[in-house]
Parts: sequence; structure tokens; C-alpha cells
Amino acid sequence: MHLDHKDTFPERYTYSAAAPVRPDGTRRALRIGLGGPVGTGKTATVAALCRALRDELSIAVVTNDIYTREDAEFLLREAVLPPERIAAVETGACPHTAIRDDISANLEAVEDLEAAVGAEGGGPLDLVLVESGGDNLTATFSKGLVDAQIFVIDVAGGDDIPRKGGPGVTSADLLVINKTDLAPYVGVDLEGMARDAKAQRGELPVAFTALKAENGVRPVADWVRARLAEWTVGPA
Repeated sequence: MHLDHKDTFPERYTYSAAAPVRPDGTRRALRIGLGGPVGTGKTATVAALCRALRDELSIAVVTNDIYTREDAEFLLREAVLPPERIAAVETGACPHTAIRDDISANLEAVEDLEAAVGAEGGGPLDLVLVESGGDNLTATFSKGLVDAQIFVIDVAGGDDIPRKGGPGVTSADLLVINKTDLAPYVGVDLEGMARDAKAQRGELPVAFTALKAENGVRPVADWVRARLAEWTVGPA
């Protein structure tokens, strides 16, 4: 029998949600966290989202690595955003500690980006993407850091990943199953993954992506647009 994940995996938040309205009365940027295991394509998803949305939205990114700036440097090399819109956090410990347990470094990076972009005449940010370092299926973000969470897995990890559950799979606002173009080569049943994800997540959405394909990130980009539309008109 499937257990209710809310009872099995209680959420751990050490900060209250940041106020949605800036001191000037405008709404602050929507903050979306991206987590998932190592190698699933989190940074590639962030890069693809930036390319898909940068002409219509004002975006910034915060990346997390344990001891390096590798993910931020990848985004800089790919020129997905101007350098001043990309910040790196070196967590110095397991990635989940900086996105869930002590979010101070990430929260400071997010707030600094909002202030800096506004001060330089770029206007208020619409969206901040916070990418976690690679972690396991238990990785979740504090609600004091982000307003919504995306969890990225990939078919190369095996089609049993949705069945294994964990808070990342079961409770993220959007589950992304990436690298679907590899399914025929690794013997993965995408329909089975969809059924298992549905059993674990109920009505929470699942997006299948192949980022090498043209418009491969579209399901995620469309979801972000919908969340931003809700955020913009939401109650203060």
C-alpha cells in the first residue's frame, strides 16, 4: 500500500517564507529551486530555461557546489545570462545543508542579486533559479529560500527511480524526468516511469524532457511561466 509521503517524509524548514512584496510595494522575484541527484541534468536544465525565457523575463541564477564554482562557470561559458546575473555558493558540506538546513548563504546570494540588478538599472528581477548541488532522493528546499521546487531525475538512473520515492520525487512541485532520448539505449520504459510517478505524486505534475532536442525544455518552461503568472497576481 502506498504511504502518504507527507506522513513518511515530514518537511523540515528552519525559516519562514520571505515576504512576497518588496519595500516599494512591488512583488519580489519568484524563486524556484532545482534539485536532484548528480548527473541528471540540473545545470543543463537551468541553462535551457535561461535560453528559453531570457527574452521575456528578467532572470538570475544561484548555483551550489561543495568546493568549486563549476556549475556557475558552465553557465558563464554558455553565456546563458550576463555574468552579473549568475552567483555561486560553495556549500562546503552536503548540498542539502545549504538549501534546507542553513539557507543563509543562498538567501544572501538571492537577495544580493535582486538588489544588484535593480541598482544597475536592470529593473526588478522576475525569476531567480536556485540550483542545488547534486544530492540524493531526500533533497528538498526550505520554503524560506524558494517558492517552488523542481526535482530532476533522468532515465539513465533506471526506470525504478520514481518507485523509490523520497521527498524529492514525491513532494516537489514539478518532477522532471530528463534524457528521455536515451530510453531506447538504456532499456527504460517511459510509460512505466510515468505510471510510477503518478502513483507516488498523485496530481502533482511530471515533465519529460530531452534537452538535446529542439524545444526540449518547453514543458518545464511552460510550467515556470504558469507559476510566474500565479505569483504575479497572488495575494501579498
